[in-house]
Amino acid sequence: MKILNIAKNTSYFTLALIVQKIISFSYFTIIARNLLPSDLGKYYFAISFTTIFAIFIDLGLSNVLMREVPKVKEKIKEVEKILGSVVAIKLPLALMSIAVVVFLVNILAYPQITKYLVYLSCFAMVLDSFSTTFFSTIRGFHNLKFESIASILFQLIALTIGLVVLKMNLGLLFLMGAMIAGSIFNFLFSSSLIRFKWKINIKLNYNPRFIRSLATLTIPFALFAILQRFYMYFDTVLLSKLASDYYVGLYQIPFKIVFALQFLPLAFMASLYPAFSSYWKSNKEQLSISFTRALNYLIVISLPISAGVIVLADKILLIFKPEYMAAVIPLQIIIGSLFFIFVNFPIGALLNACDRQKINTRNMAITLIASICLNIILITKYQAIGASITVLATNFLMFILGASVVPSITKFNIKKVALIFIKSCASAVAMGFLIMYFKNQFPILILMSIGAFAYLLLIFISGAIKKDDIRSILKTVW
Repeated sequence: MKILNIAKNTSYFTLALIVQKIISFSYFTIIARNLLPSDLGKYYFAISFTTIFAIFIDLGLSNVLMREVPKVKEKIKEVEKILGSVVAIKLPLALMSIAVVVFLVNILAYPQITKYLVYLSCFAMVLDSFSTTFFSTIRGFHNLKFESIASILFQLIALTIGLVVLKMNLGLLFLMGAMIAGSIFNFLFSSSLIRFKWKINIKLNYNPRFIRSLATLTIPFALFAILQRFYMYFDTVLLSKLASDYYVGLYQIPFKIVFALQFLPLAFMASLYPAFSSYWKSNKEQLSISFTRALNYLIVISLPISAGVIVLADKILLIFKPEYMAAVIPLQIIIGSLFFIFVNFPIGALLNACDRQKINTRNMAITLIASICLNIILITKYQAIGASITVLATNFLMFILGASVVPSITKFNIKKVALIFIKSCASAVAMGFLIMYFKNQFPILILMSIGAFAYLLLIFISGAIKKDDIRSILKTVW
């Protein structure tokens, strides 16, 4: 029964993740088609700015809930005690985070419209943080179904209201309101589930000793989360100050495309991470086999996507509007980092699953410092192109730092992985040249179909992937 429940949860979460990414990227495309780059830059700067500080409200407490609630899930009073303590910690953290965001956006002298967008985004930031707390508690009862449904409904609400706002040309503030509407739904839905389905009272629990013990548990989670959040979004903040909103808007196109594509390794690793953890304790040989397969599959998937997007970048940007054509080079550079982004998922998962969390945190800290330094130098000279070069360079750095630790954890067949990489790379390059040859003769969807068919044929001919591998992928995910 437990295995069946885990399988159901994985299926729910994976499907929801895919649908959510599709809706989210579709909504982003619609917004970009209706806004000029400078307005798009203001809108996503506000979201990025508050997203950075959202981590200071949670500080890894959601991870603590997911770990501690399962231990006492049969005792509702104990669950209430843990949840009440987490809420008691988060309320002052939320107030402090809002104060810091308001102070910084004013002292940095942003335009009034940008300030208002940040204030509105702050409201969504707080609601989302508490929704995450409630859903993390529900995860402790081994249930992901409602969270999966809510993630899709959130996107649909934002999309529906956003379309009305764009149709009526109500402006950026009302557009931010569409996102707030989705956040309000998530907050009400998650808190209602806690109260009425799981019969858990949400009440503050100010027990200094217990709060201190919870705070101690959050430290390992909090440090990595803070570093990762700054790494993901601080480049947008630097672009807004060192360049302009126009370049923030241009940069958001490649950023969102790459971010949307990450559902592939995310869904894959959702199934593999627990296996890594289990094999580390009981079956080192199977750990090596699973890790090697994960690398191989993500190599095979990432390389043709990169090659295809590099060749078709100008056609892809036509989906948006002519004003975004200046994002061609940033898109081609950032998509070049997709290989490193994809393979960093299993490497990071391996380190976390095999008691190397501190090394993972150290690597993220080094990468963040490199990112800030490179962005300051390159954005000043090359604007969005500079930020894109930084993404490529720092993901490569993260790969080198993580890969150097892997041999001390598991003895995997590096020659086999290198051979798969060479075969896949050659197939992707050949596919790229084929698409380039037909580029001006067919629309983009036909070109993508030609490229996909050619790549699949080439990797089967070269032996980069076999029928058994396909069956193994399906077995691993489902």
